[in-house]
Amino acid sequence: MDSILQLYERAEPTAPAIGSIDGDDLTYENLVYFTRCCGESLARLNVGATGRVALVMPNGPLMATTFASCVPWCTVAPLNPGYTAEEFEFYLNDLAADILIVQQDVASPALKVAHDLGIEVIEINPGSADGGFTFGGSNAVSSTNRDLDAIALILHTSGTTSRPKMVPLSQRNLLASARNIAATLQLTMADRCLNVMPLFHIHGLMAPLLATLYAGANVVCS
Repeated sequence: MDSILQLYERAEPTAPAIGSIDGDDLTYENLVYFTRCCGESLARLNVGATGRVALVMPNGPLMATTFASCVPWCTVAPLNPGYTAEEFEFYLNDLAADILIVQQDVASPALKVAHDLGIEVIEINPGSADGGFTFGGSNAVSSTNRDLDAIALILHTSGTTSRPKMVPLSQRNLLASARNIAATLQLTMADRCLNVMPLFHIHGLMAPLLATLYAGANVVCS
């Protein structure tokens, strides 16, 4: 594969990709559409292949869809929504984030911190019954794919013994991990996986989310 986007494009278009415990599912066809719209919206915000996007959103299908839609286009850094203002200031500064994406109407100290740091905040609006979301109001299609060795995800170490360090993972790293996990769990497109892990953690992002999408299966996000 040439990019993470191809994970979504190769799946059965009408099959459910990301769902909620309420039963609403986003199909792979819609996931491809929203991912391409996201790429165009990021480009309009001048966030290119080396841009860094911080995500501060509660667990659930909207967070999963936002991550999946952003990660083919830029470097994504999901942050723990439970951080204090002081912690957000450290992580947003350390990341040198270009924008912060949050869920509309969800209060967070990250909003004021981003404002104080001059980081633009983008609010994601929960969409209709098809599980979609709006992002910058763009319906245009982006066709620019990044190199497989471009950084797709940045996570921080726990910092239990020293200052937290950033760990960069490329698209190639994420695809290899998703492939290995899907093979180990013997996932097929007929499977449905339930995610109860935090989506700012590598386990939640890789095992239930990207590995399931790699298999063309359905992940339900609590």
